[in-house]
Amino acid sequence: MTDSSPNPAGNADGPNTASIDDLEWLSLEAGEEIVWTDGPDKRTLLPSFLVGIPLAIVLVGILIIVSEYLRVTNTAYVVTNRALYRKTGVLSRDVKRIEHEKVQDISYSQSALGTQFGYGTVEVSTAGGSGVEMSFKSVPEPRSVQQLISELIEREHREEAGDRTKTDVLMEIRDELRAIRTTLEESDAAGSNAGVEGVESAKAVDRDSFEWSNGDDSASGDDSANHGDSTSRDGATSRDDSTGRDEPQSSPR
Repeated sequence: MTDSSPNPAGNADGPNTASIDDLEWLSLEAGEEIVWTDGPDKRTLLPSFLVGIPLAIVLVGILIIVSEYLRVTNTAYVVTNRALYRKTGVLSRDVKRIEHEKVQDISYSQSALGTQFGYGTVEVSTAGGSGVEMSFKSVPEPRSVQQLISELIEREHREEAGDRTKTDVLMEIRDELRAIRTTLEESDAAGSNAGVEGVESAKAVDRDSFEWSNGDDSASGDDSANHGDSTSRDGATSRDDSTGRDEPQSSPR
């Protein structure tokens, strides 16, 4: 936790800035720093005094003054570079936190007395919420506080947009590299398949040539055998034209 800087929205009596000891209830995340802190303007006690003092005779006025004083002094508002905090409660403690990224709208308002003395209420609405989710009541210079919160939220949105842009670029580069690697792998696989198919085709051509050559040799052998058989038959028999019968041909001795 870092020490709070002087309140930019100070009043005529000086800034109502809480000390580190007063913020012992605040638990910050790593890297989170306090930008602004304050509480209700003490001048908001004036109406209670004006009403309570005349009634002090019957003790009612004293109760009004004491209760309002305890409420004001036990209320604190904190703005960090990441979130908004509000602490309330006298006997018990209630701390509410809203992150900047959830804030949807910030507005401020001032009553007639607040306009005269320079204090008002800053209201914060969140996305998906029902109306106002957090109020900084009776803070000095509410317009300055509203502008401060708006600037912090816009700055955080710009930083997030810049981070997303860098991430998108890196993701596009990654996708391109993956596409190039896939293309190279497919090209290598296609080349390997083409080589295997070429070898298989060459083997098939050689096999067909071998079978064709063997077929021609067998056909030549069959023709020679048939021709020899015909010659043997012609030599073994002769036709007797006078009788019309085939006479065996005697072999010369």
